[in-house]
Amino acid sequence: MFLKTLKEKIKFRAGKKFIQRGLNSPTETINRAKGISSVGCIVDLDEFENANAFYEFVDEFSLRPNSVKIIGYKKYYDKNSPYSTPVFSDKDLGWKANIENSYALEFLNREYDLLVNYYTDEKLLLQLMTIKTKARLKVGFGSVDKNLNDLILNTPIKDFQTFKKELRKYLRVLNEIK
Repeated sequence: MFLKTLKEKIKFRAGKKFIQRGLNSPTETINRAKGISSVGCIVDLDEFENANAFYEFVDEFSLRPNSVKIIGYKKYYDKNSPYSTPVFSDKDLGWKANIENSYALEFLNREYDLLVNYYTDEKLLLQLMTIKTKARLKVGFGSVDKNLNDLILNTPIKDFQTFKKELRKYLRVLNEIK
């Protein structure tokens, strides 16, 4: 019991160090043309349960049907329970801030034009996923570390329609969509 707790603390501390190094180092630029053609969404399913709402981005931004990738976070989840969205949790934190989840690794191996960080609490694994994801533009909420996102929207997390409307407005201003 003691060793398990110690092991978790060491992993957690390594994750915090990785986040600090990631925030202090210059971000890796993605050389992709302007415009939104692929969207990645990191969703805290403990706060916002309707992760399928993000598929509305397909119609909203005139995307291809398979261009929106969603991954959800749950503090605790049963690996045997069926989830409509791929899920990762705190149990998936490995040594040296590695994430040991096949869904998360698949998500991280892609490049996105837009990354939507749909969470309001500063949770270690959500922040690690945000830092490790390669995206040209990152969008999130103001209640988390402001250095994680390029564009910060201050809307309620439960009001997805307002978030979508505001996101569309700012993407037009940035000439990312028409």
